[in-house]
Amino acid sequence: RFCLPLMLASLPAMAAGEEFPPALQDSWGDFWLFRFFVNAAGYASIVVPGFLLIQYFKRRNYLETGRGICFPVIKSCVFGSEVKSVHQEDGSLPPRAEPTESSTARQVFKLVFCAAGLQASYLTWGILQERVMTRTYGATETDPGEKFKDSQFLVFMNRILAFTVAGLYCALTKQPRHGAPMYKYSFASLSNILSSWCQYEALKYVSFPTQVLAKASKVIPVMMMGKLVSRKSYEYWEYLTAALISVGVSMFLLSSAPNRHVSTVTTFSGLVLLAGYIIFDSFTSNWQDALFTYKMSSVQMMFGVNVFSCLFTVGSLLEQGALLESVRFMARHSEFMAHAVLLSVCSACGQLFIFYTINQFGAAVFTIIMTLRQAFAILLSCLIYGHTVTVMGGLGVAVVFVALFLRVYARSRMKKRSKKLPPGDTPVQKV
Repeated sequence: RFCLPLMLASLPAMAAGEEFPPALQDSWGDFWLFRFFVNAAGYASIVVPGFLLIQYFKRRNYLETGRGICFPVIKSCVFGSEVKSVHQEDGSLPPRAEPTESSTARQVFKLVFCAAGLQASYLTWGILQERVMTRTYGATETDPGEKFKDSQFLVFMNRILAFTVAGLYCALTKQPRHGAPMYKYSFASLSNILSSWCQYEALKYVSFPTQVLAKASKVIPVMMMGKLVSRKSYEYWEYLTAALISVGVSMFLLSSAPNRHVSTVTTFSGLVLLAGYIIFDSFTSNWQDALFTYKMSSVQMMFGVNVFSCLFTVGSLLEQGALLESVRFMARHSEFMAHAVLLSVCSACGQLFIFYTINQFGAAVFTIIMTLRQAFAILLSCLIYGHTVTVMGGLGVAVVFVALFLRVYARSRMKKRSKKLPPGDTPVQKV
């Protein structure tokens, strides 16, 4: 019976041993591991009853015996309305338009529009993310101000706006008939919430450039998850570029200067949170890939995932009493309210630009644009927030981005070669 108090008492000592910023040492309740378990308990209070209800309706064979006004809702949530399609392509967006039907100038304008939209949305999002999580609000000459600490509220803000935008888009445009059981979105939603929470929380312990490079290295766990979840196989160049990315990230992390400001020191907690972000995000992408075997569009996927994301986050925030506390913080600091709203707008608009860019120009062009965005994000973060990068760290960044561009080039070559294969041959699946 003494184990739990001893574990709780050890949490602040663990935090102090890693030289956390003073704002994070106010109480052991602010330690990320405690907050993680509290949030997980809130999600479990929704997931467990939902799981029991799903099992109940399946055992009762409700699809054949059900009646009443709730029948269509329960059928859609638990059973769905259509069988899965044989080919994944049936569930994707319509084929992107070929550029031969429009002028070159029009295609160039579309490409510039997509690139500018993606860069503006995600560069602004990255700058605001670092501002919200690492700087204080309400600081004066006599008052140091206060930091916003609840990462889950920011996740909720992002998801509620994305849910609204996706819902309006689905309502105003023609979409494929939806057939997937709604509860299946909850798996991707839960992992997506946890990955976003880890991403925000990690900024309390590591610098933004470190976080960007960690995102670039997520192709490694994505490949591992692909083998475990989807039984995929990969080409030799995919393993080679993954190894190069690992080397580059390691060079950058090992070059961390000991005299950095305490808020940018790479700590063990920061690395654990980044690993959590990568693992959860890898599961999300692979689970969504499996869900696309149903006939649905990307915007329908965005809507379904965000429905459960809003449900999980608002339920957990209400149970903890953190929703009102965050709203009061927002009322005290109008600057934070503007930042939080703009952060959510950039996130939602960025997702729409992703769908439009892939639909118009394909995944290869989109990947190149987003790779350049990561490089610009590191540069902007260093210029605005004063991060320092050593020569070895710069070389590590260069190795990572060279590997990413090699990956895009090799993938495009493989795609061209696969078009020339005989009808009976099928190329190896890619991440």
